[in-house]
Amino acid sequence: MRSTQDDIRSDRLRKLPKYLFEVLAETRRRKEAEGGEVIDLSIGDPDIGAPPAAVDALKQHVGDRRFHRYSPHFAVESFTRAASEWMKKRFAVALDPAEEILPLLGTKEGIANLPLAVLDAGEVALVPDPAYPVYSRGVWFAGGAVRWMPLREDSAFLADMELIRSVSPRMVYVNYPNNPTSAVADAGFYADLVRTAREVGALVVSDAAYSEIAFDNYRAPSVLEVPGAMDGAVEFHSFSKTFSMAGWRLGFAAGNRRIIQALRILKSNIDSGVFGPVLMAGVAALESGWDWHRKILKEYEIRRNLIFDGLEACGIEYHRSPATLYIWAKVPGGNGSMEFARSLLEQTGILVAPGIGFGEQGEGCFRISVTCPTEKVRTAADRMREVSKDWKD
Repeated sequence: MRSTQDDIRSDRLRKLPKYLFEVLAETRRRKEAEGGEVIDLSIGDPDIGAPPAAVDALKQHVGDRRFHRYSPHFAVESFTRAASEWMKKRFAVALDPAEEILPLLGTKEGIANLPLAVLDAGEVALVPDPAYPVYSRGVWFAGGAVRWMPLREDSAFLADMELIRSVSPRMVYVNYPNNPTSAVADAGFYADLVRTAREVGALVVSDAAYSEIAFDNYRAPSVLEVPGAMDGAVEFHSFSKTFSMAGWRLGFAAGNRRIIQALRILKSNIDSGVFGPVLMAGVAALESGWDWHRKILKEYEIRRNLIFDGLEACGIEYHRSPATLYIWAKVPGGNGSMEFARSLLEQTGILVAPGIGFGEQGEGCFRISVTCPTEKVRTAADRMREVSKDWKD
């Protein structure tokens, strides 16, 4: 029996690797406490504000006392209808708002909770490596077994169908456009995935957080477009990235109604839903059209191109992608990614995300985010050029 003086954390927490973004935040605070300026290109935290229509909707509803109680049903219904219409317009996917759409307190929450809803202890989930850390954390918390699925450059960072067949997992996670590699997948990939998952009886969990962050006339497909996908797939969409509403904590799950119902039951035992005015702001964002969205994409594209130019001037190899908020680049000089990130911070004040924080396959690479004001991105690219001679020696 543990005493009150022992480590208070549960065994499951003691075994967890430290969360990457907590480490990065600590690193930034320490550098700033020392009086240093930090240009933070490490975290995908959009700096361009939410759509004005969403802000106006929040202001309109926040004083309404109906929303000061638990989220009223009409707000939930308004949101799920709007999300269903958005999916139909964007992907030509018809979804039942009541049974096949579920509001979330941000997609991170939904992704983390899903294994608790559908995974029994010991069942296997195939998790990409490198990947957003929450996938594996959710599986571990549910008592499931993580099996890593390497994403390799020579395979365009796509999921391995043969590995899915050989492992026969209960769940398989995919994320395209991808974080951290920025890789994209086409409709043919999703057709193969749905067919393979059906062969082995696996549920497909698609994190589509970056589906709307696209350039060069690229449009990301949805796994739910594939015939038969609704038999065993669920997809997560994020307001954090699509609508620059990271702090609002709003997203939704869409797809197979049995999966949606399982997650709904779990959440009803854990949380009491999204704050009503935030749901109504989400409706306004979904209905706001694409003019605002095209404007922010132009800004992100300017930043992306500044980083592309800077990396090329430094002689650093990188994955050139038409999507996401990130650039996935190779560490110069053969150093470890954590060592490189520390050195870059000390030399230039630029904070990037070391690839090792996303999994073993991420070692040797680093991720740059463009969610920082354009002039700071320009300054960062210039500073990297100044110190790049040291990497070439």
